[in-house]
Amino acid sequence: MRKTFFQAFLHTEAIGGVVLLASAIAAMAIANSPFSSLYEAVWATPLVVGPESHPLTLTARAWVNDGLMAAFFLLVGLEIKRELLVGELSSLRQAALPFAAALGGVVAPALVYVALAGPDALRGWAIPTATDIAFALGVLALAAPRAPAGLKVFLAALAIVDDMCAVVVIALFYTAQVDWTALAAAGVTAAALVALNLWHVHRLTPYLLLGAVLWFFAHESGVHATIAGVVLAFTIPTRTRINAGQFAAQARGHLEAFARTETGDLLVLTSKGQQEALHALESDAEAVVAPVLRLEHGLHRISAYIVMPVFAFANAGVALSFGALDRGTAVAVGLGLLVGKPLGITAAAWVACRTGVATLPAGVNWMMLHGCAWMAGIGFTMSLFIAGLAFGESPFFDAAQVGIIAGSAVAAAVGAVVLRRAEATTAGY
Repeated sequence: MRKTFFQAFLHTEAIGGVVLLASAIAAMAIANSPFSSLYEAVWATPLVVGPESHPLTLTARAWVNDGLMAAFFLLVGLEIKRELLVGELSSLRQAALPFAAALGGVVAPALVYVALAGPDALRGWAIPTATDIAFALGVLALAAPRAPAGLKVFLAALAIVDDMCAVVVIALFYTAQVDWTALAAAGVTAAALVALNLWHVHRLTPYLLLGAVLWFFAHESGVHATIAGVVLAFTIPTRTRINAGQFAAQARGHLEAFARTETGDLLVLTSKGQQEALHALESDAEAVVAPVLRLEHGLHRISAYIVMPVFAFANAGVALSFGALDRGTAVAVGLGLLVGKPLGITAAAWVACRTGVATLPAGVNWMMLHGCAWMAGIGFTMSLFIAGLAFGESPFFDAAQVGIIAGSAVAAAVGAVVLRRAEATTAGY
């Protein structure tokens, strides 16, 4: 049986989570081995792109964090746009629970962090507010394979709303000094992308080319360049060149032509008519799929199997030297994920349901939801990303890395236990 879009999404995220974990373990192993200096030297290598008059020079790690991660944020933006238009966030009733839970899962970890971190490390308050959707869905799939569909949809929607919050936080609180000329150029480029949409341009190539220009100007402006991916996503068209009814009628005609031009040997290679019918059918199939879906489908595996594992390999290589570690920051991050996330999500969801604003998904009980709240404490990739923005190469970054890895690992383990117990209780054994 062919998988639905959401089933394929979950499958890719689950396998991607395993690949992500393998990359992170490899990075940590190398960083704590005799090859650690080589590991750091490779990622610190400067790479130059562009003309000599205005070259763009970034280290290999910065190209991953600023450049490659823009593709991830483009995918995030596409997912957010689809969910807002036709998905789980398209109506107030559907969106109420994941929105409330996600906001609780942002505010509570931030408060825990601020209460525990030293005054010099307060800039990292947003680190434990993030959720790694790939890891969270991967652990859910492994820990509770028979979990109701509503629980998986809730966790996916929660993580997507969490990503929305992360985008806003990065834009507002982790932007360097602004170059207003470059920012104005980025604004003009964004306006050109909107114009393409209004002119009903459906081909993706012009959008992607202008998106690269937008990324450059965003980077030069001081606004974090990955925000360009989200802006680009919201300009990708949702309209199609033909509608479903037109496609059905035209497809039937093409299939009739295909059958009519059969030459008797059952080989398409010998029938020009069948080749033309297939070409026309392929063209119509592309015309009926919204560009936003085509791009999301194309990026999904690239993000899960290339972008995120490379990011993890570049950023998870922390040398575990606990003697010189800023333990206050590590504890603040770790407990933000371990206490703030499950407490904030569960409490906010309970209030939303108690007040009648939202209801639990079908087949989902409070123990299951609480297990998902622990899964949301797997911050990993997004938390590492925000830690890099907050602390750069300072010693606080090393402490934050330890807190993220330890907190995410414990959150995953506790969440798996809670979900297994909830699944066993529901099954009656």
